Amino acid sequence: MRALGVVIDPELDEPITDLGFVHTVDVMPDGDVEVHLRLPTSFCAPNFAYLMASDAKDVLAGLDWTRTVTVELDDHHDSDIINRGLAADAGYRGTFAHEAETDLDELRVTFQRKAHTAAMERCLTALLRADPARPVTELGTVTIADLPGNATTESLLRRRVSIGLSTTPVDLVMVDHQGNGYTPESVPLMLRRARSTRISIDGNAHFCRGLLRTRYTDGGSETVREPSAFIPLSALTH
Repeated sequence: MRALGVVIDPELDEPITDLGFVHTVDVMPDGDVEVHLRLPTSFCAPNFAYLMASDAKDVLAGLDWTRTVTVELDDHHDSDIINRGLAADAGYRGTFAHEAETDLDELRVTFQRKAHTAAMERCLTALLRADPARPVTELGTVTIADLPGNATTESLLRRRVSIGLSTTPVDLVMVDHQGNGYTPESVPLMLRRARSTRISIDGNAHFCRGLLRTRYTDGGSETVREPSAFIPLSALTH
């Protein structure tokens, strides 16, 4: 489950384990692992669904004790197509053929940039709340060294790394995805745009959690199963 925790829903910018998308994990004595994922609706975007399922398979296959890893997506309108493609290691284009209009790497980068924008806004908005007298136009001069050492800052640093930005103390916080800063007069507008991105991500995540709870009576809770027993995740985390 910790390994699956690094698999991120690209649109919601949260781990699939936190979102409840991991339904079951079957662990066998010989190192075979079978994972079943399920999403809030049957019509969630197939490219997002494939990306999460493929990432889940890759991260589990990378563990030093696993032998055969099977990841299946349940209750999706493209479950059969996606599961066949995953089993054959066909890749996204090999799975969807002519329907795969864009490469998943491009999709991943697009949402990594959005996640960075949202993380940047969270940090800067926190500074404004801590010091309401601070002029918004001065946010363009804030550096990483000016941020508190907390989880919000750590989240920003991880997202900077994911899109290739440096994380030295003197780096400006408010930058675009290429690392370019903003003039003082453009800062308020860019902060509002960044806030819109963050609100959209947070709102979608909240909405999807509600849909998952409505679709499944157990709310999408994870279960880790071993050959000798069925162990609910809650029993492992208390």
